[in-house]
Amino acid sequence: MTIRRTKIVATLGPASSNPEVIEQLILAGMDVARLNFSHGEADDHRERARLVRELSAKHGRFVAIMGDLQGPKIRIARFREGSVTLSAGQPFTLSNSHPPEEGDSSIVGIDYPSLVQDCKPGDELLLDDGRVVLVVDAVEEHAVHTTVTVGGPLSNNKGINRRGGGISAPSLTDKDKEDIKLAAELQMDYVAVSFPRYGSDIQQARKLVQEAGSKAWIVAKIERAEAVADDRALDAIIKVSDAVMVARGDLGVEVGDARLVGIQKRIIQHARTLNKLVITATQMMESMVSSPMPTRAEVSDVANAVLDYTDAVMLSAESASGNYPVQAVTAMARVCLGAEQEPTTTRSGHRLGETFNRCDETIALASMYAANHFPGVKAIISLTESGHTPLIMSRIRSGVPIYCYTRHPGTQRRAAMFRGVYTVPFDAAKIDPAAVSDHAIEKLTERGLLKKGDWVILTKGDFYSNSGGTNGMKILKVR
Repeated sequence: MTIRRTKIVATLGPASSNPEVIEQLILAGMDVARLNFSHGEADDHRERARLVRELSAKHGRFVAIMGDLQGPKIRIARFREGSVTLSAGQPFTLSNSHPPEEGDSSIVGIDYPSLVQDCKPGDELLLDDGRVVLVVDAVEEHAVHTTVTVGGPLSNNKGINRRGGGISAPSLTDKDKEDIKLAAELQMDYVAVSFPRYGSDIQQARKLVQEAGSKAWIVAKIERAEAVADDRALDAIIKVSDAVMVARGDLGVEVGDARLVGIQKRIIQHARTLNKLVITATQMMESMVSSPMPTRAEVSDVANAVLDYTDAVMLSAESASGNYPVQAVTAMARVCLGAEQEPTTTRSGHRLGETFNRCDETIALASMYAANHFPGVKAIISLTESGHTPLIMSRIRSGVPIYCYTRHPGTQRRAAMFRGVYTVPFDAAKIDPAAVSDHAIEKLTERGLLKKGDWVILTKGDFYSNSGGTNGMKILKVR
Protein backbone atom coordinates (compact mmCIF):
# COMPACT_ATOMS: atom_id res chain seq x y z
CA MET A 1 0.00 0.00 0.00
CA THR A 2 1.38 3.40 -1.01
CA ILE A 3 0.98 6.04 1.71
CA ARG A 4 0.73 9.68 0.67
CA ARG A 5 3.51 11.76 2.23
CA THR A 6 2.41 15.30 1.30
CA LYS A 7 -0.39 16.53 3.55
CA ILE A 8 -3.60 18.29 2.50
CA VAL A 9 -5.06 21.40 4.14
CA ALA A 10 -8.73 21.94 3.25
CA THR A 11 -10.64 25.11 4.12
CA LEU A 12 -14.10 24.56 5.59
CA GLY A 13 -16.94 26.90 4.65
CA PRO A 14 -20.55 26.96 3.45
CA ALA A 15 -19.96 24.06 1.03
CA SER A 16 -18.33 21.90 3.69
CA SER A 17 -20.11 22.52 6.96
CA ASN A 18 -22.52 19.62 7.25
CA PRO A 19 -21.41 16.37 8.90
CA GLU A 20 -21.72 14.29 5.73
CA VAL A 21 -19.35 16.48 3.70
CA ILE A 22 -16.82 16.89 6.52
CA GLU A 23 -16.77 13.11 6.98
CA GLN A 24 -16.21 12.62 3.24
CA LEU A 25 -13.38 15.19 3.30
CA ILE A 26 -11.68 13.29 6.12
CA LEU A 27 -12.04 9.97 4.29
CA ALA A 28 -10.80 11.56 1.03
CA GLY A 29 -7.59 12.66 2.73
CA MET A 30 -7.98 15.99 4.57
CA ASP A 31 -5.13 16.15 7.10
CA VAL A 32 -5.68 19.72 8.33
CA ALA A 33 -8.99 21.58 8.52
CA ARG A 34 -8.56 25.33 7.98
CA LEU A 35 -11.09 27.64 9.60
CA ASN A 36 -10.89 31.05 7.92
CA PHE A 37 -11.68 33.80 10.43
CA SER A 38 -12.25 36.25 7.55
CA HIS A 39 -15.65 34.61 7.07
CA GLY A 40 -18.35 33.22 9.33
CA GLU A 41 -19.31 33.74 12.96
CA ALA A 42 -17.67 32.29 16.05
CA ASP A 43 -20.43 29.71 16.45
CA ASP A 44 -19.87 28.53 12.85
CA HIS A 45 -16.23 27.83 13.69
CA ARG A 46 -17.15 26.14 16.96
CA GLU A 47 -19.47 23.73 15.18
CA ARG A 48 -17.01 22.93 12.38
CA ALA A 49 -14.22 22.28 14.88
CA ARG A 50 -16.52 20.01 16.90
CA LEU A 51 -17.47 18.02 13.82
CA VAL A 52 -13.85 17.62 12.68
CA ARG A 53 -12.81 16.29 16.08
CA GLU A 54 -15.80 13.98 16.41
CA LEU A 55 -15.66 12.54 12.88
CA SER A 56 -11.89 12.14 12.70
CA ALA A 57 -11.99 10.21 16.00
CA LYS A 58 -14.77 8.02 14.60
CA HIS A 59 -12.47 6.92 11.76
CA GLY A 60 -9.26 6.75 13.79
CA ARG A 61 -7.78 9.68 11.87
CA PHE A 62 -5.74 12.54 13.27
CA VAL A 63 -6.80 15.84 11.69
CA ALA A 64 -5.27 19.11 12.85
CA ILE A 65 -7.29 22.32 12.98
CA MET A 66 -5.80 25.63 11.85
CA GLY A 67 -7.39 28.99 12.61
CA ASP A 68 -6.45 31.57 9.99
CA LEU A 69 -6.55 35.17 11.27
CA GLN A 70 -8.04 37.78 8.96
CA GLY A 71 -5.35 40.43 9.47
CA PRO A 72 -5.72 44.07 8.44
CA LYS A 73 -8.44 44.78 5.89
CA ILE A 74 -6.94 47.17 3.34
CA ARG A 75 -9.91 47.60 1.06
CA ILE A 76 -11.96 50.07 -0.89
CA ALA A 77 -15.44 50.86 0.44
CA ARG A 78 -18.64 50.40 -1.57
CA PHE A 79 -20.21 51.70 -4.76
CA ARG A 80 -23.63 53.27 -5.04
CA GLU A 81 -24.57 50.73 -7.75
CA GLY A 82 -22.56 47.82 -6.31
CA SER A 83 -19.84 47.98 -8.96
CA VAL A 84 -18.30 50.17 -11.67
CA THR A 85 -16.20 49.58 -14.77
CA LEU A 86 -12.97 51.56 -15.02
CA SER A 87 -11.23 52.34 -18.33
CA ALA A 88 -7.49 52.68 -18.92
CA GLY A 89 -6.44 56.32 -18.90
CA GLN A 90 -9.28 57.67 -16.78
CA PRO A 91 -8.72 59.44 -13.42
CA PHE A 92 -9.87 57.67 -10.26
CA THR A 93 -9.66 58.83 -6.63
CA LEU A 94 -9.38 56.83 -3.40
CA SER A 95 -10.63 58.95 -0.50
CA ASN A 96 -10.82 58.39 3.23
CA SER A 97 -13.39 61.20 3.62
CA HIS A 98 -15.81 60.10 0.86
CA PRO A 99 -19.08 58.52 2.15
CA PRO A 100 -18.48 54.75 2.31
CA GLU A 101 -21.66 53.81 0.40
CA GLU A 102 -21.38 56.47 -2.32
CA GLY A 103 -18.59 55.32 -4.64
CA ASP A 104 -18.87 55.84 -8.39
CA SER A 105 -16.65 55.58 -11.47
CA SER A 106 -14.59 58.63 -10.42
CA ILE A 107 -14.15 58.17 -6.65
CA VAL A 108 -14.54 55.55 -3.91
CA GLY A 109 -14.03 55.55 -0.16
CA ILE A 110 -11.32 53.48 1.58
CA ASP A 111 -11.47 51.80 4.98
CA TYR A 112 -7.72 52.22 5.57
CA PRO A 113 -7.05 55.93 6.23
CA SER A 114 -3.25 55.48 6.41
CA LEU A 115 -3.14 54.73 2.67
CA VAL A 116 -2.54 58.44 2.09
CA GLN A 117 0.65 58.26 4.19
CA ASP A 118 1.81 55.02 2.54
CA CYS A 119 1.61 56.30 -1.05
CA LYS A 120 3.61 58.72 -3.17
CA PRO A 121 3.36 59.80 -6.83
CA GLY A 122 4.53 57.06 -9.20
CA ASP A 123 3.43 54.18 -6.96
CA GLU A 124 1.34 51.38 -8.46
CA LEU A 125 -1.78 50.30 -6.57
CA LEU A 126 -3.37 46.96 -7.41
CA LEU A 127 -7.03 46.37 -6.68
CA ASP A 128 -8.92 43.06 -6.62
CA ASP A 129 -5.78 40.87 -6.69
CA GLY A 130 -4.26 42.94 -9.49
CA ARG A 131 -7.21 42.85 -11.88
CA VAL A 132 -7.33 46.68 -11.79
CA VAL A 133 -4.10 48.72 -11.67
CA LEU A 134 -3.77 52.40 -10.76
CA VAL A 135 -0.75 54.74 -10.87
CA VAL A 136 -0.62 57.42 -8.17
CA ASP A 137 -0.53 60.97 -9.57
CA ALA A 138 -0.88 63.01 -6.39
CA VAL A 139 -1.56 62.56 -2.69
CA GLU A 140 -3.59 64.97 -0.56
CA GLU A 141 -4.48 64.92 3.14
CA HIS A 142 -7.57 62.75 2.61
CA ALA A 143 -7.23 61.41 -0.93
CA VAL A 144 -5.00 59.53 -3.36
CA HIS A 145 -5.49 60.68 -6.97
CA THR A 146 -4.62 58.09 -9.61
CA THR A 147 -4.83 57.20 -13.27
CA VAL A 148 -6.15 53.79 -14.32
CA THR A 149 -3.54 51.82 -16.30
CA VAL A 150 -5.35 48.47 -16.35
CA GLY A 151 -9.14 48.81 -16.34
CA GLY A 152 -12.02 46.46 -15.78
CA PRO A 153 -14.95 45.84 -13.46
CA LEU A 154 -14.49 46.77 -9.79
CA SER A 155 -17.01 45.88 -7.07
CA ASN A 156 -17.47 46.56 -3.37
CA ASN A 157 -14.83 45.93 -0.69
CA LYS A 158 -12.03 44.75 -2.98
CA GLY A 159 -8.51 44.62 -1.57
CA ILE A 160 -5.73 47.14 -2.19
CA ASN A 161 -2.04 46.24 -2.56
CA ARG A 162 0.95 48.44 -3.31
CA ARG A 163 3.42 47.06 -5.82
CA GLY A 164 6.63 46.32 -3.94
CA GLY A 165 4.93 46.40 -0.53
CA GLY A 166 5.08 49.28 1.92
CA ILE A 167 1.57 49.20 3.39
CA SER A 168 2.11 50.02 7.07
CA ALA A 169 -1.00 48.40 8.61
CA PRO A 170 -0.21 46.42 11.80
CA SER A 171 -0.36 42.66 11.32
CA LEU A 172 -2.73 42.00 14.24
CA THR A 173 -6.07 43.79 14.53
CA ASP A 174 -8.55 43.92 17.43
CA LYS A 175 -10.62 41.26 15.63
CA ASP A 176 -7.54 39.03 15.37
CA LYS A 177 -6.95 39.33 19.11
CA GLU A 178 -10.50 38.16 19.79
CA ASP A 179 -10.12 35.32 17.28
CA ILE A 180 -6.94 34.19 19.05
CA LYS A 181 -9.06 33.73 22.19
CA LEU A 182 -11.53 31.67 20.14
CA ALA A 183 -8.66 29.55 18.78
CA ALA A 184 -7.54 28.90 22.36
CA GLU A 185 -11.08 27.99 23.43
CA LEU A 186 -11.32 25.47 20.58
CA GLN A 187 -7.83 24.06 21.28
CA MET A 188 -6.74 24.70 17.71
CA ASP A 189 -3.44 23.14 16.72
CA TYR A 190 -2.21 25.97 14.48
CA VAL A 191 -2.88 29.71 14.27
CA ALA A 192 -1.99 31.43 10.98
CA VAL A 193 -0.96 35.10 11.09
CA SER A 194 -1.84 37.19 8.03
CA PHE A 195 0.44 39.85 6.51
CA PRO A 196 3.43 39.72 8.90
CA ARG A 197 6.23 41.97 7.71
CA TYR A 198 8.79 41.29 10.41
CA GLY A 199 9.65 38.62 12.97
CA SER A 200 8.30 40.91 15.69
CA ASP A 201 4.78 40.48 14.25
CA ILE A 202 5.04 36.72 14.83
CA GLN A 203 6.50 37.18 18.31
CA GLN A 204 3.56 39.40 19.25
CA ALA A 205 1.11 36.78 17.95
CA ARG A 206 2.87 34.02 19.90
CA LYS A 207 2.68 36.08 23.10
CA LEU A 208 -1.07 36.60 22.64
CA VAL A 209 -1.63 32.91 21.83
CA GLN A 210 0.24 31.83 24.96
CA GLU A 211 -1.55 34.41 27.13
CA ALA A 212 -4.85 32.96 25.88
CA GLY A 213 -3.75 29.58 27.23
CA SER A 214 -3.15 27.99 23.83
CA LYS A 215 -0.28 25.72 22.77
CA ALA A 216 -1.01 26.26 19.06
CA TRP A 217 1.94 26.46 16.69
CA ILE A 218 2.24 29.74 14.79
CA VAL A 219 2.06 29.79 10.98
CA ALA A 220 3.46 32.91 9.29
CA LYS A 221 1.65 33.65 6.03
CA ILE A 222 4.27 35.01 3.64
CA GLU A 223 2.30 37.51 1.57
CA ARG A 224 4.09 40.86 1.89
CA ALA A 225 6.87 42.00 -0.43
CA GLU A 226 8.88 43.11 2.62
CA ALA A 227 8.90 39.52 3.92
CA VAL A 228 10.76 38.27 0.83
CA ALA A 229 12.85 41.37 0.11
CA ASP A 230 16.00 39.32 0.76
CA ASP A 231 17.07 36.12 2.51
CA ARG A 232 17.71 37.94 5.76
CA ALA A 233 14.15 39.32 5.93
CA LEU A 234 12.65 35.93 5.02
CA ASP A 235 14.75 33.98 7.51
CA ALA A 236 13.94 36.44 10.30
CA ILE A 237 10.24 35.56 9.97
CA ILE A 238 10.80 31.81 9.45
CA LYS A 239 13.04 31.46 12.51
CA VAL A 240 10.44 32.81 14.96
CA SER A 241 7.57 30.81 13.39
CA ASP A 242 6.69 27.13 13.64
CA ALA A 243 5.49 26.99 10.04
CA VAL A 244 5.14 29.27 7.04
CA MET A 245 2.52 29.48 4.33
CA VAL A 246 3.35 30.54 0.78
CA ALA A 247 0.24 32.72 0.47
CA ARG A 248 0.43 33.34 -3.24
CA GLY A 249 -2.57 35.67 -3.67
CA ASP A 250 -1.37 38.88 -2.05
CA LEU A 251 2.29 37.90 -2.43
CA GLY A 252 1.89 37.48 -6.18
CA VAL A 253 0.21 40.87 -6.44
CA GLU A 254 2.94 42.65 -4.47
CA VAL A 255 6.02 41.02 -6.07
CA GLY A 256 4.53 40.41 -9.52
CA ASP A 257 3.44 37.03 -10.88
CA ALA A 258 6.66 36.61 -12.91
CA ARG A 259 8.72 36.33 -9.71
CA LEU A 260 6.26 34.26 -7.71
CA VAL A 261 7.36 30.73 -8.63
CA GLY A 262 11.02 31.42 -7.87
CA ILE A 263 10.11 32.99 -4.54
CA GLN A 264 7.86 30.03 -3.70
CA LYS A 265 10.76 27.65 -4.23
CA ARG A 266 13.04 29.82 -2.07
CA ILE A 267 10.52 29.94 0.79
CA ILE A 268 10.09 26.14 0.74
CA GLN A 269 13.86 25.57 0.72
CA HIS A 270 14.55 28.05 3.53
CA ALA A 271 11.74 26.70 5.71
CA ARG A 272 13.02 23.14 5.42
CA THR A 273 16.64 24.15 6.08
CA LEU A 274 15.50 26.00 9.21
CA ASN A 275 13.48 22.95 10.40
CA LYS A 276 10.07 24.56 9.92
CA LEU A 277 6.88 23.34 8.26
CA VAL A 278 5.77 24.87 4.97
CA ILE A 279 2.34 25.04 3.30
CA THR A 280 1.85 26.00 -0.36
CA ALA A 281 -1.48 27.76 -0.86
CA THR A 282 -3.84 29.79 -3.06
CA GLN A 283 -5.66 28.79 -6.25
CA MET A 284 -3.98 25.39 -6.43
CA MET A 285 -7.10 23.84 -8.01
CA GLU A 286 -9.19 26.98 -8.50
CA SER A 287 -11.09 25.64 -11.52
CA MET A 288 -12.57 22.94 -9.26
CA VAL A 289 -14.78 25.57 -7.65
CA SER A 290 -17.03 24.95 -10.65
CA SER A 291 -15.54 21.87 -12.35
CA PRO A 292 -15.23 18.27 -11.10
CA MET A 293 -11.75 17.94 -12.69
CA PRO A 294 -8.61 20.08 -12.33
CA THR A 295 -6.79 21.57 -15.32
CA ARG A 296 -3.43 20.23 -16.46
CA ALA A 297 -1.83 23.47 -15.25
CA GLU A 298 -3.29 22.97 -11.78
CA VAL A 299 -2.06 19.38 -11.67
CA SER A 300 1.40 20.68 -12.59
CA ASP A 301 1.22 23.37 -9.92
CA VAL A 302 0.40 20.91 -7.13
CA ALA A 303 2.98 18.39 -8.38
CA ASN A 304 5.65 21.10 -8.58
CA ALA A 305 5.10 22.00 -4.91
CA VAL A 306 5.27 18.30 -3.98
CA LEU A 307 8.55 17.88 -5.87
CA ASP A 308 9.94 20.94 -4.03
CA TYR A 309 9.08 19.05 -0.84
CA THR A 310 6.40 21.24 0.64
CA ASP A 311 4.84 19.72 3.76
CA ALA A 312 1.30 20.49 2.69
CA VAL A 313 -0.76 21.81 -0.21
CA MET A 314 -3.89 23.80 0.50
CA LEU A 315 -7.40 24.18 -0.88
CA SER A 316 -9.27 27.44 -0.25
CA ALA A 317 -12.48 28.26 -2.14
CA GLU A 318 -12.33 24.81 -3.78
CA SER A 319 -13.36 23.13 -0.52
CA ALA A 320 -14.96 26.07 1.30
CA SER A 321 -17.47 27.36 -1.24
CA GLY A 322 -17.02 25.34 -4.43
CA ASN A 323 -19.36 22.82 -5.99
CA TYR A 324 -16.95 19.88 -5.65
CA PRO A 325 -15.19 20.02 -2.25
CA VAL A 326 -14.72 16.25 -1.84
CA GLN A 327 -13.60 15.78 -5.45
CA ALA A 328 -11.03 18.57 -4.95
CA VAL A 329 -9.45 16.76 -1.98
CA THR A 330 -9.54 13.46 -3.89
CA ALA A 331 -7.87 15.04 -6.93
CA MET A 332 -5.20 16.71 -4.81
CA ALA A 333 -4.44 13.43 -3.03
CA ARG A 334 -4.12 11.65 -6.38
CA VAL A 335 -1.71 14.28 -7.76
CA CYS A 336 0.42 14.22 -4.61
CA LEU A 337 0.73 10.44 -4.79
CA GLY A 338 1.65 10.61 -8.46
CA ALA A 339 4.37 13.22 -7.93
CA GLU A 340 5.78 11.26 -5.00
CA GLN A 341 6.57 8.35 -7.33
CA GLU A 342 9.44 10.39 -8.79
CA PRO A 343 12.83 9.17 -7.50
CA THR A 344 13.94 12.74 -6.68
CA THR A 345 11.43 12.84 -3.81
CA THR A 346 13.45 10.24 -1.90
CA ARG A 347 16.99 11.51 -2.57
CA SER A 348 18.45 14.00 -0.12
CA GLY A 349 21.54 16.12 0.23
CA HIS A 350 19.88 18.09 3.03
CA ARG A 351 22.41 19.71 5.38
CA LEU A 352 25.29 17.46 4.34
CA GLY A 353 28.49 19.14 5.46
CA GLU A 354 26.71 21.19 8.14
CA THR A 355 27.07 20.92 11.90
CA PHE A 356 24.01 20.27 14.09
CA ASN A 357 23.00 22.27 17.13
CA ARG A 358 21.08 19.84 19.36
CA CYS A 359 21.30 16.25 20.49
CA ASP A 360 17.77 15.37 19.33
CA GLU A 361 18.45 17.04 15.97
CA THR A 362 21.61 14.95 15.55
CA ILE A 363 19.74 11.71 16.37
CA ALA A 364 16.91 12.65 13.99
CA LEU A 365 19.20 13.39 11.05
CA ALA A 366 21.41 10.36 11.72
CA SER A 367 18.29 8.18 11.72
CA MET A 368 17.22 9.50 8.33
CA TYR A 369 20.69 8.99 6.88
CA ALA A 370 20.62 5.39 8.10
CA ALA A 371 17.10 4.81 6.76
CA ASN A 372 17.99 6.17 3.33
CA HIS A 373 21.16 4.07 3.08
CA PHE A 374 20.03 0.74 4.57
CA PRO A 375 17.52 -0.78 2.10
CA GLY A 376 15.95 -3.12 4.66
CA VAL A 377 14.54 -0.27 6.78
CA LYS A 378 10.76 -0.12 6.29
CA ALA A 379 9.77 2.28 9.08
CA ILE A 380 11.10 4.88 11.51
CA ILE A 381 9.50 5.04 14.95
CA SER A 382 10.00 8.21 16.98
CA LEU A 383 8.90 8.15 20.62
CA THR A 384 8.24 11.82 21.26
CA GLU A 385 6.57 14.31 23.59
CA SER A 386 6.47 17.52 21.53
CA GLY A 387 6.85 16.06 18.02
CA HIS A 388 10.13 17.92 17.48
CA THR A 389 12.18 14.83 16.57
CA PRO A 390 9.83 13.56 13.82
CA LEU A 391 9.57 17.15 12.56
CA ILE A 392 13.36 17.29 12.09
CA MET A 393 13.31 13.85 10.49
CA SER A 394 10.68 14.94 8.00
CA ARG A 395 12.94 17.72 6.66
CA ILE A 396 14.93 14.97 4.89
CA ARG A 397 13.72 13.61 1.55
CA SER A 398 12.91 9.94 2.07
CA GLY A 399 10.48 7.25 1.06
CA VAL A 400 10.60 5.63 4.52
CA PRO A 401 7.50 6.45 6.63
CA ILE A 402 8.07 8.17 9.98
CA TYR A 403 5.71 7.20 12.82
CA CYS A 404 5.16 9.73 15.58
CA TYR A 405 4.53 7.74 18.77
CA THR A 406 3.12 10.06 21.42
CA ARG A 407 0.66 10.12 24.30
CA HIS A 408 -0.32 13.79 23.88
CA PRO A 409 -3.49 14.57 21.86
CA GLY A 410 -2.07 17.95 20.79
CA THR A 411 1.10 16.34 19.40
CA GLN A 412 -0.95 13.57 17.80
CA ARG A 413 -2.97 16.12 15.81
CA ARG A 414 -0.13 18.55 15.15
CA ALA A 415 1.95 15.86 13.44
CA ALA A 416 -0.81 15.53 10.83
CA MET A 417 0.84 18.49 9.03
CA PHE A 418 4.36 16.97 8.93
CA ARG A 419 5.31 15.57 5.54
CA GLY A 420 5.77 11.78 5.65
CA VAL A 421 4.84 11.56 9.35
CA TYR A 422 1.94 9.50 10.71
CA THR A 423 0.59 9.48 14.26
CA VAL A 424 0.40 6.41 16.50
CA PRO A 425 -1.03 6.93 20.02
CA PHE A 426 1.49 5.44 22.44
CA ASP A 427 2.32 6.00 26.12
CA ALA A 428 5.80 4.59 26.70
CA ALA A 429 5.75 5.61 30.36
CA LYS A 430 3.11 2.95 31.08
CA ILE A 431 5.19 0.11 29.61
CA ASP A 432 8.08 -1.83 31.16
CA PRO A 433 11.19 -0.10 29.68
CA ALA A 434 12.58 -3.47 28.55
CA ALA A 435 9.43 -4.10 26.48
CA VAL A 436 8.94 -0.66 24.92
CA SER A 437 10.66 -1.49 21.62
CA ASP A 438 8.70 -4.72 21.14
CA HIS A 439 5.40 -3.00 21.93
CA ALA A 440 6.21 -0.20 19.50
CA ILE A 441 6.96 -2.64 16.67
CA GLU A 442 3.81 -4.66 17.43
CA LYS A 443 1.69 -1.54 16.77
CA LEU A 444 2.88 -1.54 13.15
CA THR A 445 2.83 -5.30 12.57
CA GLU A 446 -0.80 -5.40 13.80
CA ARG A 447 -1.66 -2.84 11.09
CA GLY A 448 0.13 -4.82 8.38
CA LEU A 449 2.78 -2.11 7.99
CA LEU A 450 5.69 -4.36 8.99
CA LYS A 451 6.45 -8.05 8.53
CA LYS A 452 9.00 -10.52 9.82
CA GLY A 453 12.51 -9.72 8.61
CA ASP A 454 11.93 -5.99 8.12
CA TRP A 455 14.29 -3.52 9.79
CA VAL A 456 13.04 -0.62 11.92
CA ILE A 457 14.80 2.46 13.28
CA LEU A 458 13.54 3.54 16.71
CA THR A 459 14.47 6.77 18.50
CA LYS A 460 13.69 7.71 22.09
CA GLY A 461 14.96 9.49 25.17
CA ASP A 462 16.06 8.09 28.50
CA PHE A 463 12.96 9.66 30.03
CA TYR A 464 9.52 9.71 28.44
CA SER A 465 8.30 12.96 29.98
CA ASN A 466 11.00 15.35 28.77
CA SER A 467 10.43 17.37 25.62
CA GLY A 468 13.61 17.59 23.54
CA GLY A 469 15.12 14.59 25.33
CA THR A 470 15.63 12.21 22.37
CA ASN A 471 19.17 10.90 22.72
CA GLY A 472 19.12 7.30 21.45
CA MET A 473 18.66 5.41 18.18
CA LYS A 474 18.29 1.65 17.68
CA ILE A 475 18.15 -0.43 14.50
CA LEU A 476 15.87 -3.41 15.15
CA LYS A 477 14.82 -6.44 13.14
CA VAL A 478 11.18 -7.54 13.21
CA ARG A 479 11.06 -11.05 14.67
